[in-house]
Amino acid sequence: MTDLTAVVHDAGEVVTASGPTDPDIHEDAAVAVVDGRVAAVGPTDAVTREYPPANAATAIDADGRAVVPGFVDSHTHALFAGDRADEFAAKLRGKTYQEILAEGGGILRTVRAVRDASDETLLDNLLGELDVMLAHGTTTVEVKSGYGLDRETELRMLDVIARADDAHLVDVVPTFMGAHAVPDGRDVDDYVTAVVEEQLPAVADQGIAEFCDVFCEEDVFTVEQSRRVLEAGRDHGLTPKVHAEEFTRLGGAQLAADLGAASADHLLHATDADAAALADAAVTPVLLPGTAFSLGADYADPDVFADAGAPPAIATDCNPNCYSQSMGFAVALGCSGMGMAPAEAMLAATRRGAAALNRDDGTGTLTEGAPADLLVLDAPSHVHVPYNVGVNVVDAVLKRGSLVHREGAA
Repeated sequence: MTDLTAVVHDAGEVVTASGPTDPDIHEDAAVAVVDGRVAAVGPTDAVTREYPPANAATAIDADGRAVVPGFVDSHTHALFAGDRADEFAAKLRGKTYQEILAEGGGILRTVRAVRDASDETLLDNLLGELDVMLAHGTTTVEVKSGYGLDRETELRMLDVIARADDAHLVDVVPTFMGAHAVPDGRDVDDYVTAVVEEQLPAVADQGIAEFCDVFCEEDVFTVEQSRRVLEAGRDHGLTPKVHAEEFTRLGGAQLAADLGAASADHLLHATDADAAALADAAVTPVLLPGTAFSLGADYADPDVFADAGAPPAIATDCNPNCYSQSMGFAVALGCSGMGMAPAEAMLAATRRGAAALNRDDGTGTLTEGAPADLLVLDAPSHVHVPYNVGVNVVDAVLKRGSLVHREGAA
């Protein structure tokens, strides 16, 4: 027996994100959801005739507003403890990210706070971040470990990520990132050996992480050290991801292409050759405009990747150094900072984010058979997401067709 889960009707537009470069916008349209999946998208009269709203568990009159897929935030470090607002102020006074890190701040400061925090504190922190993300339209999010930098704490973080996934409406995708930084007092090669020989086997036995990520960057992990971690992770069944070319062009993008990674992320200093390599290897570039905004750095150029045949995704990089949970803000920066068209930025925040997480079940789209994760905007068009900058234009969030958030409602 099928269940007419929801009908959202009389939308000014429905954006289905049907292809990697095709937003596929239907005007005066409706979406029908059966058993939690999209059953039909089309003209309101036709859809509601076949799927009467009166028969649905949830019926929403969009009343001329826009309907879009739920956002897929494919790169975050949203599980953390402590506060680094003072470092934000220090950056405004001229200190660089690297200088703050060398003084014991940055990632290593958060590592100390996470190690000191209880599991319940960490879980409460992450659930709070997920609440905000959901209210801003994120329905699927990747969350990394990497603020443990030892076997015990990395496993604790992954366990908390799994508990949050069980407890929260947002789908949480877990990534192991023991190679996020080098702990105080450790030789880099020795620490890489610890990640490979101590952390990764335990992570594999735990069975939570889906991806393995590494910070391939000058003064962090070299290309060869990164390769060693990612190949070991792949041997343990974890798909590679790479933090690449953020502060310098070191070769992380080429490494991601060589290993067939799910994504290469940041890419502020990537070249045309890097973009071509990612396209040839079907690696999704993930651009993080909030990071450039937070660092006061130049933005990545999305056209470099699109022209090479690898149109990029957008994600928030939510972390204590780039503290934004809003994919709407990332979309706005994608437009105003990187020059993307609104429809292109929306694709980058939905369908392509799903591609960066190897989700091929229709996540990030409103195509027939896809999980019915959708947003009703308090606006007539998707263009209002980047246009009405600084404002959350998400009115309602449906997860698999069930209404899970309504602006102004408990």
